[in-house]
Amino acid sequence: MLELKLSCIYCTQELDGSSSQCEVPREPRFPECPGKVDWMRARWTSDPCYAFYGVDGSDCSFLIYLSEVEWFCPPLAWRNHSSMPTPFTHHQTKAPRRQVSNILNFMKRRIRRLAQQWATAANRLDTKLQQRWRDQKKILVHVGFLTEESGDVFSPKVLKGGPLGEMVQWADILTALHVLGHNLKISMSLKELFLGVPPGRGSCPLTGPLPFDLIYTDYHGLQQMKQHMGLSLKRHKCHIRVIDTFGTEPAYNHEEYATLQFMTMFPHTPDNSFMGFVSEELNDTEKRNIQQNKVNNMAVVYGKEPSMWKGKEGFLQILHRYMEVHGTVYYETQRPPEVPAFVKNHGLLPQHELQQLLPLHRLWFPVRRTAPLEAIANGCIFLQPKFNPPHSSLNHEFFRGKPTSRQVSSQHPYAEQYIGKPHVLTVDFNNSEEFDSAIREIMRTKVEPYLPYEYTCEGMLERVHVYVQNQVSPHIPAAWPPLSSLRLLVSQEGQSCVEACQSSGFICEPAHFHHINNKEALLEVQCDVVDSEINHILPAFSVMRRECSLQREPLLFSCAGHSPKYRRLCPCRDFRQGQVALCQDCL
Repeated sequence: MLELKLSCIYCTQELDGSSSQCEVPREPRFPECPGKVDWMRARWTSDPCYAFYGVDGSDCSFLIYLSEVEWFCPPLAWRNHSSMPTPFTHHQTKAPRRQVSNILNFMKRRIRRLAQQWATAANRLDTKLQQRWRDQKKILVHVGFLTEESGDVFSPKVLKGGPLGEMVQWADILTALHVLGHNLKISMSLKELFLGVPPGRGSCPLTGPLPFDLIYTDYHGLQQMKQHMGLSLKRHKCHIRVIDTFGTEPAYNHEEYATLQFMTMFPHTPDNSFMGFVSEELNDTEKRNIQQNKVNNMAVVYGKEPSMWKGKEGFLQILHRYMEVHGTVYYETQRPPEVPAFVKNHGLLPQHELQQLLPLHRLWFPVRRTAPLEAIANGCIFLQPKFNPPHSSLNHEFFRGKPTSRQVSSQHPYAEQYIGKPHVLTVDFNNSEEFDSAIREIMRTKVEPYLPYEYTCEGMLERVHVYVQNQVSPHIPAAWPPLSSLRLLVSQEGQSCVEACQSSGFICEPAHFHHINNKEALLEVQCDVVDSEINHILPAFSVMRRECSLQREPLLFSCAGHSPKYRRLCPCRDFRQGQVALCQDCL
């Protein structure tokens, strides 16, 4: 009798399609396969995800998993490979224009208040783009710091005026993405974080396509995704955009930087993308009313915690000679001793009450993040301390351990560098004569409300539109920004490319490093030796030794790096007026 059994490579298959016996293959192309099978024999019960994929303890199930879910063993000839996961195909859909809706409950008030400004800005952007096609993207927004898993310490304080910078930025990111017509899914818990990951402890990779084109999250969310996705995260990092308020430079975190795009609240460093937020714009009537009702001798010192007032008695006394001083300190029972008795304290104000208070005041005092721009937009003058020497990780506790070599010359560098006088005064608060002189100058100076274009609804829509449509992982050479924007400059010794480009009226553009990291770019330098190394200041050359070095590790291209021994080759670019993130031809 003819035995009805089909022979196959590495195993035996019965007529019903099940496998009975499997031999572990030993092929040069798959050298890790035997070791992985041994590991599965001992550990396959350590994570439920293996059983989810059909692993049952048999060698055949191990080989099926290791060849079809992971990639350590050769495909089995008797398996039906037509059922294996297919590559992700993205069906391009034109992005529609949308009206602003209520995206998150705790952000409703801000979104509603700015809805008309967003709608007007969207109409202006449509006119600029001249009906140009925009791909509609599937985007996951996972707000990690608001999840229960991260402790959610912020939500309870929102209605009391607590830390609003992150809330403001996330509300504006969500609104911008929505108004631009993208398909959003918002997640604020691990239960809602659906990424197609099999159940278990994250040991098994995601085999199917990622259900999103882009993922916006923060550091809390990134850590949660690492735990949730396990091995899958590495494969999909290029889709992730990390909202990083402070900023991260590749020299401090280059493995992460290689596959993640960091996006900041202010244009701290060109090594990161500037995401920003929106400050409310005033109409002409509101501007006139501000000028009519502004009180010249009133100042607000914006410090929500008593510790922020400690050691400030000297300049507060000088301020009190000229102006009525108001504060925003939060306390529950007794007035904290750090706050002088002459300060009229309003407590921790909800945002809408703070907006009502702003137009009454002439002077606005130190604070980071969003509040200074709101004050300047309401016709206040912002007075902030100068740091001499500049604060950095070398001399200041706040910056210690932060992934940046940035030297901060004042409390709000953006206001100092991009706005300046008459709206912003940066002085030494420890110099009583200089401080006194600044107060007197402010009292005789009249300013109009001012808001930088990049912090308007239109400016943010323009920027986010360009990012979503053009931006790829930073380590991949791209056609964006266009090569026409490149301006090659050479830094001085000890100067970063950020400084070299700024001194000539340009911006350092990390994406252009690929175009200048070659011998042709060094022709005018006349090097005796050209080699290749791994260092975040390269490409660069040493004048003393007449040696030039190219960058061997593209993941370390950095605008921020500097060395007293080298002059750097710097890929600068032009930029649009009022929109430092975009080049002239980038829209």
